[in-house]
Amino acid sequence: MRRILIPIALATALLAGSITPAAAVRSRPDLQQAAQAVVDAGFAGFQLRVRDGNHEWTGSAGVRKLGDPAKPATNGRFRVGSVSKTFVSVLVLQQVAAGKIKLDDPVAPRLPKLGLDPRITVRMLLQHTSGLYNYTGDLMPDGTFELGVDASGKAWVDTRYRSYRPEELVKFSLSKPPRFAPGTGWSYSNTNYTVAALLVEKLTGHSYAEALRRQIVRPLGLTGTVAPGTSLDIPGPHAHGYYRYQDGTEWKIADVTRQNPSLLTGAGDMISTTKDLQTFTSALQGGRLLPPALLAEMRKGDPRSGDFHYGLGLFSQDSCIGTLYYHNGAAPGGYAALVYSNADGTKTLTASITTGDAPIDPAAVFQPTLNKLLQSVFCSADQS
Repeated sequence: MRRILIPIALATALLAGSITPAAAVRSRPDLQQAAQAVVDAGFAGFQLRVRDGNHEWTGSAGVRKLGDPAKPATNGRFRVGSVSKTFVSVLVLQQVAAGKIKLDDPVAPRLPKLGLDPRITVRMLLQHTSGLYNYTGDLMPDGTFELGVDASGKAWVDTRYRSYRPEELVKFSLSKPPRFAPGTGWSYSNTNYTVAALLVEKLTGHSYAEALRRQIVRPLGLTGTVAPGTSLDIPGPHAHGYYRYQDGTEWKIADVTRQNPSLLTGAGDMISTTKDLQTFTSALQGGRLLPPALLAEMRKGDPRSGDFHYGLGLFSQDSCIGTLYYHNGAAPGGYAALVYSNADGTKTLTASITTGDAPIDPAAVFQPTLNKLLQSVFCSADQS
């Protein structure tokens, strides 16, 4: 389950570089040290943006590309992985606010061609309580992991340019037995949010990418955020991401910067920047994207999600300053993103991590590093 909190199905990195503030409002040696620790843990590159009221600090550590000493650009774009789910949840909840659908309405009548269980509701999709099999692979009750579509290892590297239709991914999911009857359990599933993206298209009459642009990107003035469809490239400045995988008995490294994000339509396909993610999460938690009642629903963790406290596209955790709301994410290889905010959106952490060629176990090394970073950002006194 740690893979959910730190969805860095990544592979590795190069020790390099030092953290350098870019147009820093104040000196924060604690953030410099915490950010450098991410690179020292074995990752190739790191971008960090911390906002505290009217003060902002940005920096980057490590390298932009293996073999190139340049640091990642602090305004660089990157694949945000499952952070996409928070955006998609907002798109759906905005339709709830507009009276187009209700949280507890069944989804099947709106998307009849999919063949969904008629008991699955909008809320169940957004809260991962639908029971839908995760098309990228699922953890079985006996503790074994069952592979889904090609989303990891050599199989993914060899097929990473393939285009998927969202209906194709949902069909694959529905060919598998559900994890449980709708509404009777909790299980993190990318399928839920691919269905949610299709629901957005049905309710708005626009493509998911266009709905994102109209409802979030344009109103907030975001400049680097896009749902890229089947495009392989990251537009604008960006760091490279790498994937370490086993080919027979040999371990190999692939530059996976170019990959087809349609594998995770609605569930992990988006590209953004630390600045755009900061603007988005501040607007969301500050009540500028949803009515108070729906923001409260979004924050309300389902008790069946246990320690994860998963609401409608948001995790939450207790901290030194009260509740933190967040959703981290990763592309299938190469990239990970962090997005954390306090309850009113005035204090945020947004970051991007890229992997390199070091043989590390991300789950083992990253949690302690992340804890130290959160401590520095949300619990340490500012240093002027």
